[in-house]
Amino acid sequence: MATKTGARYLAETLKDAGVSHVFFVPAILLKTLAEMETLGIRRIMVHGEKAAAYMADGYARASNRPGVCFGQHIGGSNLAAGLRDAFMARSPVIAFSGGPSPASRYRNAYQEIEDFSQYDATTKMNVRVEDPARLPDLLQRAFREATTGAPGPVHLELRQHHGDVTLAEGVYSAVIEEKYKTVPPFRAPSDPAAVAEALKLLAAAERPVIVAGGGVTWSGAQAEVVALAEKLQIPLATSLNAKGTLSDSHPLALGVIGLYSRACANKAVAEADLVFFIGSQTGGQVTTNWKVPKFGTPVIHLDIDAREIGRNYETKVGLLGDARTILRQMLDQFGSVKAVKRDAWHARTRALVAEWKQSFASLYASDAVPMRPERLCKEISKALPENGIVVSDTGHSGIWTGALIEFEKKGQRLIRCAGSLGWGLPGAIGVKCAQPDKTVVCFAGDGGVYYHMAELETAARYGINIVLVVNNNSALNQEIPLVNGAYKGLPGEKSRDIWGFLDVNFAKVAENMGCVGIRVEKAADLPAAFAKAFAANKPVVIDVVTDEQAMAPTAWTGGAGGGH
Repeated sequence: MATKTGARYLAETLKDAGVSHVFFVPAILLKTLAEMETLGIRRIMVHGEKAAAYMADGYARASNRPGVCFGQHIGGSNLAAGLRDAFMARSPVIAFSGGPSPASRYRNAYQEIEDFSQYDATTKMNVRVEDPARLPDLLQRAFREATTGAPGPVHLELRQHHGDVTLAEGVYSAVIEEKYKTVPPFRAPSDPAAVAEALKLLAAAERPVIVAGGGVTWSGAQAEVVALAEKLQIPLATSLNAKGTLSDSHPLALGVIGLYSRACANKAVAEADLVFFIGSQTGGQVTTNWKVPKFGTPVIHLDIDAREIGRNYETKVGLLGDARTILRQMLDQFGSVKAVKRDAWHARTRALVAEWKQSFASLYASDAVPMRPERLCKEISKALPENGIVVSDTGHSGIWTGALIEFEKKGQRLIRCAGSLGWGLPGAIGVKCAQPDKTVVCFAGDGGVYYHMAELETAARYGINIVLVVNNNSALNQEIPLVNGAYKGLPGEKSRDIWGFLDVNFAKVAENMGCVGIRVEKAADLPAAFAKAFAANKPVVIDVVTDEQAMAPTAWTGGAGGGH
């Protein structure tokens, strides 16, 4: 068998694994990058290692394939920090960094510091590749770890600052097994007896609710979730990660639950006599810090990770395995189940949804200047086409998009930041790389955009045609109530120093970076702005001037107590 360099082997293996883009800050794996040119892998050079990790994360979430990023040794801390969001979102990212060589350790080598352990907290697997002969088996293991079970990021530290361990020639014959190229690699069923018991409990409950989590999205189980909900006539709520599982106009749709939520969804879950969590970690985000549902509510929990079942709520039935497979088991067994009538429960949940929508009707229609974000969300809902993807930053952006943007067209979905402000813009670039034929709209506040604004130049340079909507209130306005509290409700003249920015026209910034820039100050101008943006065939920034005092709705908890 012919020899080749590790660089050629790595490039060929990534190509074979279906990786179409890599995101990086030089100088790292330069020979591998040169080899990628002959293989058609797009090499996206970005302005910071965190942004590279965020792009790989967005790519992975949009494609269900591992996203790949890398940076040289001196950027290791930035790269590790960038994997935090992928780790929290259970996203399969494979990160490469350079590292010290045995010959240089303890000798004050230029730019050398030991950062290997920084990756322990943000990855499923963290390994060193110090011998070229180990590259094949550790690369195989990286794909297995990233995609198996609950997916997540992995890190390989390559010997020498620029990853020069890959320059050695050898016989590199191992390939990535087909099943580890996508999520999920395995579709394990659950115990049939447990499936039967779960169906029995669901059929007998008077006020059941299904909560679809991110595992539904990773499994591609949306159709099965909706089918089960329809057959059993059970109202369905989603986490942010599963928004788009069913149309917001569906009679069983409750909306998003949790901290970034619709009050109607939280109220329905709080009133339920049985909650069926599907592919959910039942963490603080989705349960409003374990207040909704309250402890003691009967729970069925389906998850691919046995550690999550019963972690936060005592379960009546645990279903371990792949969401789509288990839901199909449930649908196959449905013939032997007869559900109780739930007319009163359906009337109650529909009333809750109607009440919630009515409470925002005036804000949805507002022509106020500065603009209300609710109106902006309404116009995004109207403009977004079939299969359109909304990418959201965290904080208020997550609340506005999760609660107030409505998906009523085929194939629409939300991909949201798991907690790292600034993720939205680079994350959306990664999403667009994975889904070049779909409309990708990123919703971010000006505070979030400032983190990685330089990546607008990256989008322009590579023709990555996202539409960035900047909710521009010249502030981190989510902090205003917190700051006012720190001042005991009597903020001083300089309190704005803690949360306010200058009034910056992001449309002009965008134009200087090679993008199309559109500034919108009146709600009536939004439809034309979106029409122009979607037809531009270039990256577009729509800078929307909004009210700095417009606060996103806080999560409804009903005063329920949390904590074990």
